[in-house]
Order: sequence, then C-alpha cells, then structure tokens
Amino acid sequence: MVDPTNRNDPFWYRTAVFYAVYVRTFADANGDGIGDFRGLTAKLDYLSWFGVDCIWVLPMYPSPLKDGGYDIADYCDILPAYGTLSDFTEFLRESHDRGIRVITDLVINHTSDQHPWFQESRSSPTSPKRDWYVWRDTDTGYSDVRIIFTDSEPSNWTWDDTAKQYFWHRFYRHQPDLNFDNPEVQQAILDVASFWADLGVDGFRVDAAPYLVEREGTTCDNLPETHAVLKRLRAHLDARHPGTILLAEANLWPEQLVDYFGQGDEFQLAYHFPIMPRMYLALHEQNARSLIDMLRRTPDIPPNCQWGVFLRNHDELTLEMVTEAERAAMYEAFAPVPRLRVNVGIRRRLAPLLQGDRRKIELLHGLLLSLPGSPFLYYGDEIGMGDLPFLNDRDAVRTPMQWSPDRNGGFSRAERDRLTLPVIEDPQYGYPHVNVEDQQRQESSLLQALRWLLTVRHRHPLFGLGSLDLVDVDQPAVLAYLRRHDGATALGVFNLSAHSQSIHLDLMPYIGISPVDLVGGAVLDRIDTAPYTLVLAPYGFYWLGLG
Repeated sequence: MVDPTNRNDPFWYRTAVFYAVYVRTFADANGDGIGDFRGLTAKLDYLSWFGVDCIWVLPMYPSPLKDGGYDIADYCDILPAYGTLSDFTEFLRESHDRGIRVITDLVINHTSDQHPWFQESRSSPTSPKRDWYVWRDTDTGYSDVRIIFTDSEPSNWTWDDTAKQYFWHRFYRHQPDLNFDNPEVQQAILDVASFWADLGVDGFRVDAAPYLVEREGTTCDNLPETHAVLKRLRAHLDARHPGTILLAEANLWPEQLVDYFGQGDEFQLAYHFPIMPRMYLALHEQNARSLIDMLRRTPDIPPNCQWGVFLRNHDELTLEMVTEAERAAMYEAFAPVPRLRVNVGIRRRLAPLLQGDRRKIELLHGLLLSLPGSPFLYYGDEIGMGDLPFLNDRDAVRTPMQWSPDRNGGFSRAERDRLTLPVIEDPQYGYPHVNVEDQQRQESSLLQALRWLLTVRHRHPLFGLGSLDLVDVDQPAVLAYLRRHDGATALGVFNLSAHSQSIHLDLMPYIGISPVDLVGGAVLDRIDTAPYTLVLAPYGFYWLGLG
C-alpha cells in the first residue's frame, strides 16, 4: 500500500497497484439497482485490505450511457444515478485517508452528441461553438483514417439534419470529435482537468490519446500536433496541480508508444497494449517466444515514467496489436463462436478466458505483477468472476460485483428487474459460488492468493522500479527473467505448459546464494558452478530472491 504519511512522493505511480472500478456495477448503497459513490466508499476497507494503491474510476459524468459513460454530456458533474459531487468528494477524502489515490477518465477526443457544446455547435453555422467540432459539407475528408468500430460504423462522418453538414467522429456516431485546432477547445479541456484536480483527483487516464488532431493525407494518428496538445495538458497540470499524473490509452506498438512519454514531459504512464495478448498467446501455445519477442522490442523510457500492464479491463480483449495469424489463433482458442467477439477483440473476462483454471489465473497474475510496469487489475477478476456474453457490446464484462452469496450477490437490495445489469447466476461463476465474502473466509481461496502476491510485490520495489534481463532457458514453454534494482535481484520463472518442466539455468553470477521463494518462503538449494536446476509444476511459477 502507498504510505498515507508519504502523500508527496512524486513517483508513487511507479510502484502502485491500480484497480479499475465501474461505479455503476460495483456497489449500490441506496437500493435503486445502480452502483453509486456511497456504495464504492463503503467498500474502501476491502480495497485497502486487498492491497490497492490507486482506484481508477471509469467514467462517472452525466451521460446518455450509449457507450458506458464514455459519451460525456457534462464534464464537471457526476451522473445523478451515481450520487452528487459531495458524494464524490467524500469518496476522495475517505480514499486518501486510507492511503489510496484516485484517478479518473478524461475523455477529450469526443463528447456525447447530447453535450451542450455540441448542441450549440450544430444549432447554426454562426454559432460561437460551431468550430468546437469538425464539420464538413461532404463526407470525403480524411479518407486514409481507419474505422475503429467496424461492427457498427460504416464511416467516420455522419450527417446532421440540424446542422446540414457532416460531423467527424473516430468512434460511434453519437460521439462527435472535438476540434483541437481551436484554442478555445484546448482551454476548455485544461479547465476541466483543473476542476477535478482542485477537488483532489490524483490523475487522469486520457482516453483515445492518439486521435486528437486531424490532418488531410494522414491517418490522423499520433500526429505531432496531438503530442503538442498533450504536452500542454501536462505542463498545465505540472504548473497548477503538481503531482497530478497522466496515463495514456494509446493502442500502439512499443516503438510508437514510447513517444507518448516525450522526454518525461508528456505522460507519466502509458498502457503497454502489445504485451497483454501475448501473455494469453504464450499460454495457448505453451511457448514463450511471442512474449519474449515483445519484451525485447520494448524500448527504454524516461526514468520518471512507467508502463501500465494489465490482463483485462472494461473493454474487449483487443487483438489490434497482434499479427493476423496470431489473431486467428486467439479467436480459435478463446472465442470460437462469433458471439464472444466484438470489434477486433474478445468480450470475455479473465477467468472464462482461462477456462476457470485457477493455476492459469495465478500464473498470469504472477507474470503481470513481476513484469516491468505498474499493474492494473479489473474489479472482480481477483475472485474469478465470469461474464455474460449475451449482453450487448462490452457489457458482457461489466456485470455487478459479487460480494456475497446473498440476494443479487450483495451488490444491491433492489428487485432483480431493476438492476442496471443482470448478476451472474450460472453454476460455475454465479455469485452463490464466486464472491468476496466466502473467499475472504477461505485462506486457500483465489482472493487470498492474489492478495498475498500483492503483499509480496509491495515488499519488493524492484518489481516496479527494476531493470529486466531475460534468462536463457532450455525449455520453450518456460519464461525466465531477472529484475534488478538498488542492489536487490529477483528471478521470475514461469511454466506456460500443462506439464511439469525441469529446467537448467546459468546463474553463475550468483554462486553461493541460496534462492528464497518470495511467495512461499522456502529456501532453495545453493547455487554453485553447475547449471541450476528448477522443477516447475504445470502452470507453476517462482519469484526467487537472489539477494
């Protein structure tokens, strides 16, 4: 946990464990069937107990909720169903009292078409806000730009009957893009960031960071002008709200993604999207090569920056950052029927992706928590929650948190037909069998095992701050690497196979040291001049301290 007495550490995010919360489905305090901030505040002791350093609150703003709240109708208020600004500030205060920081989504590429800015923009060609969005008389501009939501959008231009023009949108047609060539738009976004930072928010996840500016004859991705906007946002926060962090959502190859750190003057964190699918691919293929290749391909970043690593989140498991052959293999392995797929990805939670196999779940967490970067966990994955693929779009992985075997899984007192999304009731993943209350009581539960991994990680800063050096292994199903920082060294060894593996490692630099199992506590045989032998159980792993 972050030490609440050390709130001024400017680099806290480099060793933090983040936890994503969808307010709508986390905890309902007033019994209306919809999660709210009072419910979330009531669960802070659980998150503190589990080992969370920072809560990432998914969109919480007034919204028509056509895209899970990423279609924002008012940047400076709370969706009434979630409570009030007072409820939110109380949540912030209670979080900070426990040493837990809070970041929120800053969705600046687009607004909802219900936002007053857009309503004014479309009202007249002479409106002062006409130029706050991107309007054209034809739908032929920016023809080199790909369509992101190929399942539902035939074009990035949509005709508006009121404006008598087409407006530009990189995402859904109900999400018109803001025009960042307009200085007034840039200032408005800076004002929004200040509004929340003044309330005490510790940072922002910037949604769709690569798509802010448009230029004809380009893909409109990763433009220098976009980076200029983002650097201005960072400079504004550094000057007015020092210590407030920015996290980039930019689904790119690592050699492109590194640009979003700038010289340490743009984003402090960026998600490492290409690492994520390769963890599943390596497990499916029982071969570490694709993961090793991506680790080798990952460039160094400025010392004040950090990768964000994750297994799952609120969206589909995106397969944009894999080859066509790898995508086909992952579809066949993890989403063999079309209903499990959406856009260019898979709509499944972690546990169903891994067939509910606890060994695989713990193995991937062992990887996640020891890779370079700060881990982002998704609510409910710590207990092995399932999903409901019959729900629309990404709601399949956003079902209510399962707190207890009681009514509605302890999420809400409301009648079942009033719940914002249905609870899971199937025999394998339903709340009578998978819930926090039962797993907190069981010392051998998945929840307790993952809590212990977080505890061990917090004890060893090298997992967040250390270098990574791959170790040659004589079995392709095994991945091994050294993490080093400030005189401390740990060896991570991971068996991606359903079979036991006996491996031999060259650990000559550590002759005379007896490795310590950081998770189990056992002291292993002393390292000598011979190749060091380790035997790993099926899907087993070690975090070994080497001094």
